[in-house]
Amino acid sequence: MKTRIESVLERIRTAALDAGRQPESVRLVAVSKTMPAEMVRRAAEAGLTVMGENYIQESREKVEALADLDLTWHFIGHLQSNKAKYAVRLFDLIHSVDSIKLARELDRQAAKHDKVQDILIQVNTGKEASKSGVYAEEALALVREAGQLDHLAIKGLMTLPPYFNAPEKVRPYFRQLRELRARIASEALPGVSMAELSMGMTGDFEAAIQEGATLVRIGTAIFGERQ
Repeated sequence: MKTRIESVLERIRTAALDAGRQPESVRLVAVSKTMPAEMVRRAAEAGLTVMGENYIQESREKVEALADLDLTWHFIGHLQSNKAKYAVRLFDLIHSVDSIKLARELDRQAAKHDKVQDILIQVNTGKEASKSGVYAEEALALVREAGQLDHLAIKGLMTLPPYFNAPEKVRPYFRQLRELRARIASEALPGVSMAELSMGMTGDFEAAIQEGATLVRIGTAIFGERQ
């Protein structure tokens, strides 16, 4: 696993430099969903610090089992409002906020813990019915409304674009998210930062980095194929 991690980190570094960016401006989120805690521990021992999870129940067990490690946990899956109370307790950053209903519930739960919950707004750049996320033309309105909630801090945007077996075909969706971020940032909304762009996975993260990704979500290239 250490060799795979080193390879991914080198590819991130090369893609950033090729795009005229500092390599440290891109952070690796190791997608540890469905992986046992011991495998996540090995990834941490190899130097990874940010883990991405998709399922609340699985995450609860894993975060507890690995509490002795200094890890940052990101929730990257679809989040239902009734699971918001767990998400706020477990996660440092939630990538997948796609409605004002969910934002309000996260705000309510974060208030109970006297916490300001960092979130990203998920944008459905491909307008796919099978995927969550607000459409690009509705994103600014959601950011405006959610940005007024006292216990949420909007840190940027996330997308899960249509799947293509060729990174160049995905690039326009990454570019769309970057351009949307620039439009929202130009509004200078109080309490809203557009520092983060969460986009790019094992098959296309280099293209995502070239289009401005700050968080790349990589699982298979680190942990191997999921069972």
